[in-house]
Amino acid sequence: MGWRQTAGDGRADSAGGPGDQGDRTISHGRTVVPKKLILPYLCLLYFINYLDRVNIGFAGPNGMSEELQLTATAFGLASGVFFIGYLLLEVPSNLALHRFGARKWIARIMISWGIVASAMAFVPNGTVLIVLRFLLGVAEAGFFPGIILYLTYWYPQKDRAKVVAMFMVAVPISTALGATVSSLLIQWTDWRTMFLVEGLPAIALAFVTWFWLPDKPQEAVEQPAEEHWPLRKALTHPRVLALSFVYFGIVYGLYTLGFFLPTIIKGLAPEAGIVERGLINAVPYVLGAVAMVLWARHGDRTGERKWHVAAPMLMGGAAIPVALYLEHPVAAMVAVSVCAIGVCAALPTFWALPTSFLGGTAAAGGIALINSLGNVSGFAAPYVTGWLRDVTGTQKTGLWVVGITMVVAAVVALVQRAGTEKV
Repeated sequence: MGWRQTAGDGRADSAGGPGDQGDRTISHGRTVVPKKLILPYLCLLYFINYLDRVNIGFAGPNGMSEELQLTATAFGLASGVFFIGYLLLEVPSNLALHRFGARKWIARIMISWGIVASAMAFVPNGTVLIVLRFLLGVAEAGFFPGIILYLTYWYPQKDRAKVVAMFMVAVPISTALGATVSSLLIQWTDWRTMFLVEGLPAIALAFVTWFWLPDKPQEAVEQPAEEHWPLRKALTHPRVLALSFVYFGIVYGLYTLGFFLPTIIKGLAPEAGIVERGLINAVPYVLGAVAMVLWARHGDRTGERKWHVAAPMLMGGAAIPVALYLEHPVAAMVAVSVCAIGVCAALPTFWALPTSFLGGTAAAGGIALINSLGNVSGFAAPYVTGWLRDVTGTQKTGLWVVGITMVVAAVVALVQRAGTEKV
């Protein structure tokens, strides 16, 4: 499909993205797409994607666990099994996006996950819930790394952290706003209706994506094939695998907060209503959203990456043990907020690391591999935390594991060598 640039100078950055974003437009078929609308639209898609992924955390303590008779271990398994399906198909899905184009493949992913997310409204028991969560992971595979790859087509390396932050701000926003919306839906109706109402928008926006989203700008240039690593080398190189572990540490903290913060808040404020708890849940993520954007801008301005990943991880990892031993609810929430700020601040700058040296098909496979291996923690975090709670009768052991994992991953980030040679 041919793309026609209708305005602008078409400068290209050597990293493969346009050097000037301005107000240029891209036309495909009968549709004219202003470039400045693409990033907000992707942010909207990720908002819905992430909410459909973590809204089980709101359903659990608000009727679902009781109705389906789920133990903490079973709830953790249902939360985390998503990532098994996600892991299995992440790399092939991203390679398919690189080959067939973002527009069609992202739309396909959205229809798939929207159908499965909506079907969770009708689960009769815990077994079916676990199966649907696995299928949701299969359906969503390739969406996030596909968007990260897609952004490399449009934006130069020097702006990557800021751009990824503007995209990934959907994570804390969807958790903050989603907490309130999900809580209201549960209060007004029930947890089943919440799953249905929050699953349907993905199906509707899939059609918008199919007809509106351009595959890539005309001026996005690929590096010559010989300047890239072969796909096999990218998937097995120690640098890529090390970054996978760093991302594992970040995501471990993120999903532990996402799945268990509502339960933790219920314990800290047992007399608060569903909506009040939802508003309390939003506070750490609002602060995290602000930190995410400001820290990424600082990273782009200085050009430094490793400490911009490691420092907030160290801060967040240290805050977890502190929160465990603060008895006053407000003090505990301050510590939890510091952890959320650390996790959110590390996320966008992290993705500036692999996209600085991965290119072409190696980027499609390498980014997907890092995301899929990192998201193994999405299974480990809720399952291990839930299991340790059942075994010990307390959240403390599981949250100690979170803090230690984040600190070790931060150290791994610091020992990575600098360099931007293409892979």
